[in-house]
Amino acid sequence: MTTEMRNQDSQKCKGIIWQVIFSFLFSFLCHSVSGQLRYSILEEMRKDSVIGNIANDLGLDIKQLSLRRFRIVSRVSEKYFYVNLGNGNLYIKNRIDRETLCGREPTCFLTFDAVVENPLNVYTVHIEIQDINDNAPTFFHNTVALEIIETSSLGTHLILQTAEDPDIGINSVQTYKLSDNQHFILSEKTRSDGSKYPELVLEKPLDRETQNIHELILTALDGGNPKKSGTALIKIAIADVNDNFPIFAQDVYKVSISENTPINFTVLHVKATDQDEGSNALITYSFAKTSENAHYNSMFHIHPTNGEITTNENVDFEAARMYEISVEAKDSGGLVAQSKVLIEITDENDNAPEIYVTSLSTPIPEDSASGTVIALIEVHDQDSGANGEVDCQIIDKAPFQLILSSNRYFRIVTTSALDREKESSYNISILATDRGSPPLSTKKTIRLEISDVNDNPPVFMKSTFLAYVQENNLPGSSIYSIQASDIDIGINAKVIYSISSLNTEDSPVSSFLSINIETGVVYAQRSFDYEQHKEFVIQVAAKDCGSPSMSSNATLVIHIMDQNDNAPTILYPSPDNGGLAFFELVPFSSEQGSLISKVVAVDADSGHNAWLSYHFIHVSEPLPFSISQQTGEIRISRVFQEKDILRHKAVVLVKDNGLPSLSATVTLSFIVADNFQQASPKLNNQLTEEDSPPNLQMYLVIALALISFLFILSVMLVIISKCKETKLSTALGPLSTNLYSPVDPRILSQYSNGTLPLPYSYNVCVALDSTESDFTFLKPSQKVPVDNLIDADDSGLGNESLKDNLDTNNQVSY
Repeated sequence: MTTEMRNQDSQKCKGIIWQVIFSFLFSFLCHSVSGQLRYSILEEMRKDSVIGNIANDLGLDIKQLSLRRFRIVSRVSEKYFYVNLGNGNLYIKNRIDRETLCGREPTCFLTFDAVVENPLNVYTVHIEIQDINDNAPTFFHNTVALEIIETSSLGTHLILQTAEDPDIGINSVQTYKLSDNQHFILSEKTRSDGSKYPELVLEKPLDRETQNIHELILTALDGGNPKKSGTALIKIAIADVNDNFPIFAQDVYKVSISENTPINFTVLHVKATDQDEGSNALITYSFAKTSENAHYNSMFHIHPTNGEITTNENVDFEAARMYEISVEAKDSGGLVAQSKVLIEITDENDNAPEIYVTSLSTPIPEDSASGTVIALIEVHDQDSGANGEVDCQIIDKAPFQLILSSNRYFRIVTTSALDREKESSYNISILATDRGSPPLSTKKTIRLEISDVNDNPPVFMKSTFLAYVQENNLPGSSIYSIQASDIDIGINAKVIYSISSLNTEDSPVSSFLSINIETGVVYAQRSFDYEQHKEFVIQVAAKDCGSPSMSSNATLVIHIMDQNDNAPTILYPSPDNGGLAFFELVPFSSEQGSLISKVVAVDADSGHNAWLSYHFIHVSEPLPFSISQQTGEIRISRVFQEKDILRHKAVVLVKDNGLPSLSATVTLSFIVADNFQQASPKLNNQLTEEDSPPNLQMYLVIALALISFLFILSVMLVIISKCKETKLSTALGPLSTNLYSPVDPRILSQYSNGTLPLPYSYNVCVALDSTESDFTFLKPSQKVPVDNLIDADDSGLGNESLKDNLDTNNQVSY
């Protein structure tokens, strides 16, 4: 490395240090006043060079940078800078060339926005790029060809090509030098706009015959430290005669045109004159051959003879705001004059605003509080002035609003509570309109999804459900399906079912019923028996799987439907009498229609299955008795004659009304006599004739004793019933004074069989009037004394149950 390079690096580092210190002071002052931050750096700084600690300069906690999502937002500056979130320093990311970014603009800035969240803030950071002398002056042509007539007078000026240096200020071209020669000296001229250009001045007369071409070296020097230079070879051809140069009417032309100017539009006319005559006065116009004009040649066109400049393409204010064109006027003798044309482009409102979504939070929970920030958008318009000022609004009727965050950033926040069940998503349409005339607008739609929270419980279609199940069902079969719906989604809408009993019975409901926790299908755990359980009342709970979970309840009433699965049971006379025959003593003088006995039977079923009918069967000869099919009352069908036999045997069939019908039988024996002593001889004779077994006498003695006992018991019961007649319930009506058939009440209270086990009790009354109710099915919880089975006062017993049973066909009356 040379000493010159070391000095240059040392000076560059010192310059950077002073620039950074100045930028810190300047940024502090600017930040404290305007909320903006400004740095100043040199171009061509090394990659990863530190510009400054942007976190400290913005007053941010370095430890919170990652948490608050500190970032740089810019379409241009993001490729040149980056921030280390660990220490808050702002670094150079890529090489920065001021000439590429800003050309020859006097000031060059790179601007970006520093965005932090929680809370959301946007800071505008301006970084000024300062020029360094990193470009040497260059000439567009390495060789410049000039022509001068030999008769040119001393002091004749030849305009030379100007050198180009992309740097600005002192680092641009400052001076020119000319190699030593005998005929020409170098002169520098300044135009009215301050720009300099070199000229050759003829100092000594020319002699074409002595030397027809002169070659000179033109050197251009900038003002940098160290200085840089560029050279061009000037070849001067000596011509004859033409001794006057064209002259432009103005050395600088200025004109303004609109950016929507059509193609072939005439921008202006340039005019140059030549004092020569003839062919030497013919002037040709052209654009000077420079690097900038090479681009302008495609944009503009100049007519070679009249100097009219027209547009070749559409001009765009956003692409270039000013065009600087060098125009040459050359006569036929080769003399050239130059002028500068400045074309200013005025802005038109030809760019609609642009909307960019910088940050978007989707989905958001439906229970988000009002004022929640859901998005940050940037609105930009490439136009300038009023054409670039933009107004934004949300055009949909949605619970959101735009809040201005900075000069071109807007926050979208919620204005009210959200409900996913009413609206699961929103299409937020944002309309950005500039203030140009006519205004231009842009519409952008942001889709926002609303996530679910568990804010709705499961709901049943109704509060009470009814199900009907036949008894004797198969265990494990499904009997009902109950469903609850939840308008939430996902896990919040998944419903789990459970059941609990509402019955007052001691048995747990789980021993009878179960439910599928996912489908809500209710299953029978075992076979039901209508005679034991006529209905189940259970509570079904539906609970979702949200957090916290929500639930609701419904009542399921399961009615057990009766089947004809119980045969009639004969209570009186008892079929279980130890193998002894049952005798009824019928007075010989009884009148026709007299009640002599009654068969009492019950059926554990209900409704039609419990309707009983009574019939005589196995009758070998006509009996002098008849039986009521509805009540089972046995009456005398005719008056007895002396010739009638004294002993009659009949089998009574009791069958229900079910399908198929079930039945039971009992055998009755009737003895016709006024008293037992009168009937004994005849009975013995008949037994002797009919029965030949050796133990017949023993049977007769037992039968006579039993009949006597029953007769005495019947008399006693009649006397007791007469004494209690005033205490009977009005619902049963007055009792008949006729004798009751002999019956032992204890036999009824001990009855237990099939589906009618104890503690089910039966209240039995033998009535002479078939319209009276003589059988009542009592609740299991009621304990009926044996004394109440016959002629009991039941006015206060089971009335409420009686009313319910009548409504449900569970009361059987005879």
